[in-house]
Amino acid sequence: MKFKISLLLLLFISSMSIAQTVVKTMKRLPDTGQTMSYTSTAGEDNDYSINTPSFIDHGNGTITDTITGLMWMTMDGGEMTIENARLYADTCTASGYSDWRLPLPIESYSILNHQANNPAIFSTYFTSTTAEYWWTSVVQCNDSNKIWATNAGGGIGNHPKTETISAGGTKHFHARLVRDVQTPFILTDRYTNQQDGTFRDELTNLVWQQTALTDSITWEDALHYADTCALAAHSDWRLPNVKEIQSLNEESHFGPSINTNYIQNVGVGKVWSSTSLPNQTAKAWYLDTQYGITTYQNKINKLKVLLVRGPEQPAIPSAVHPEFEKPADHAFPNPFHNTIHLLGDKEQNAVLFTILGECVYAGKDIAAQDFSKLPAGVYILKTPMYTEKLIKQ
Repeated sequence: MKFKISLLLLLFISSMSIAQTVVKTMKRLPDTGQTMSYTSTAGEDNDYSINTPSFIDHGNGTITDTITGLMWMTMDGGEMTIENARLYADTCTASGYSDWRLPLPIESYSILNHQANNPAIFSTYFTSTTAEYWWTSVVQCNDSNKIWATNAGGGIGNHPKTETISAGGTKHFHARLVRDVQTPFILTDRYTNQQDGTFRDELTNLVWQQTALTDSITWEDALHYADTCALAAHSDWRLPNVKEIQSLNEESHFGPSINTNYIQNVGVGKVWSSTSLPNQTAKAWYLDTQYGITTYQNKINKLKVLLVRGPEQPAIPSAVHPEFEKPADHAFPNPFHNTIHLLGDKEQNAVLFTILGECVYAGKDIAAQDFSKLPAGVYILKTPMYTEKLIKQ
């Protein structure tokens, strides 16, 4: 509960126009999952595979997203009002954890699979339900009766609380909970002006073109423009995928819902992504900056274009936030029950000791071991990269 209150406070701080402060809960932004090609023009979503979605199933109704570092419930909680969704998150103790919460919009959007459709989920890991929408924790900034929600078609939008069946509506709004494996931290300055016509987003480590193209153009022309653009001594610019362009949205603002101190010549507009709609391939996803919804339009229509490159390595030294920027082989879950997993190289040497120094495991395949018979208590895990305290429940 303490962290949930802190997170709400940070979200309030981040909504203040006088600051760029934002809470960072995800290590990296995952790819969309789109693997099929829908044009011969270079630069569509399928042409880039950056932070390919990757999950570890713990076999207890939870999975860990190894790209973001977040742990999710594989099954959503079913249809419910937003009030009941908040209560569900506050009281849930599933799989032995009591720090479940409703996700932020960017978190909920991060697990969508834009190669799949209705539902746009990774069905190998997430159980399909009757959900049409999934609640997030964020209220529309100028209307407390509307809540941000992702949808089974692959989009995100601001919806009246009364749309769900339990509130008298006709839609199925469900709640899927998330928890933090690593401690989030505050970015006091989300954006960095690089003084060369570009800016860097420390939330995602992406570098963006600062001034959008003056003319609105078709989707195919946008791909060609990106492929031939040379800006700030770089030629690897590309049209952002739908998760990348959505990441620029700031739910604390509207009309436009982006930071105009850094993003110029967009205003209230529609901005192309490189992601096609897999079941209507003549259409592609875009961000509407009036409020920040993502939806789709025919590729022959003319929309705004803002290019991206990267991601680059984090600019902030890890010493500033050591709890979050742990090595890639960070151990989880913690507390653990039966198994221990390492992010990154799973075959590296690992040694597990009791708090009294007794060795209970040493080897290169710790993820395959069953620790269910270990007594509850504190254990010390050592690898060549770090030493960490783990709790056995």
